[in-house]
Amino acid sequence: MLTIGQLAAYAGVTVRAVRHYHQIGLLPEPERDASGYRRYGATAVVSLIRIRTLANAGVPLSQIGQMLEADASAFAEAVQGIDTHLREEIERLEASRKQIAQLAAGDSLALPPEVVAFLDRLREIGVSERVVEGERDGWILVAARWPDQIRDVMPGKLAQLQDPQLVWLYRVLSEMSESDADDDPRLEEIADLMAAGLAEQPYTFGETDPGDVAPDKLPFQLLDALAVESDPRAERLLDLMRKRGWASWTRPERLAEPPDQPPGSGSHLDDFRGDF
Repeated sequence: MLTIGQLAAYAGVTVRAVRHYHQIGLLPEPERDASGYRRYGATAVVSLIRIRTLANAGVPLSQIGQMLEADASAFAEAVQGIDTHLREEIERLEASRKQIAQLAAGDSLALPPEVVAFLDRLREIGVSERVVEGERDGWILVAARWPDQIRDVMPGKLAQLQDPQLVWLYRVLSEMSESDADDDPRLEEIADLMAAGLAEQPYTFGETDPGDVAPDKLPFQLLDALAVESDPRAERLLDLMRKRGWASWTRPERLAEPPDQPPGSGSHLDDFRGDF
């Protein structure tokens, strides 16, 4: 007859595991002998080895008792069900591994590769990391709202980076991001350029009519709020845009009573987001 320690060692489990199996009813607990010890026989060893084998195979402890008592047909059916569950769990874990890998990839988190390529191109033309980070967060908002359209938009966005005026705009914003000046006179130039871009381009979401993809204004409001939260000077730029007759720089929405001040001449700027 075996002590609990000898039983655990023979079956390849811990004493704590044996006690847990007793507690949940998987392994009957023997009565104490005259000396006050619990002694286990060969049947207990066989039962414990079967429990350990099923547990190591991934069978939930809550199902092991039923499987130990099942006939061959029911046992096979239960195994099939567990195998299906394990396969689904493996797929979930593989997806989690990909997400974990993205955490180390920086821009790739929550963004498709087309947007990552756009952000990399911004860096290549000399845009500061702070502005790139603002663009990244803005694109996260856009990609979450329009996941099916985002890949179609990006070729046009990359092509726009060939516009010298847009490149100038990004570089100015990069320079401004390195200072804390609230009254930078270049804000007026930026507002002129953005207003001109909105006047020339009918829509801000690539070449797509926002009415076709966005019945609500929330994503654009979030983009504006993101810029203001990143840098309070964005509020000043919004004011300048309103003076030029536009509600924002992210959506070509004319104010009900636009002022007489005409926008400056400029670029094919559309869908700008960033850190100011």
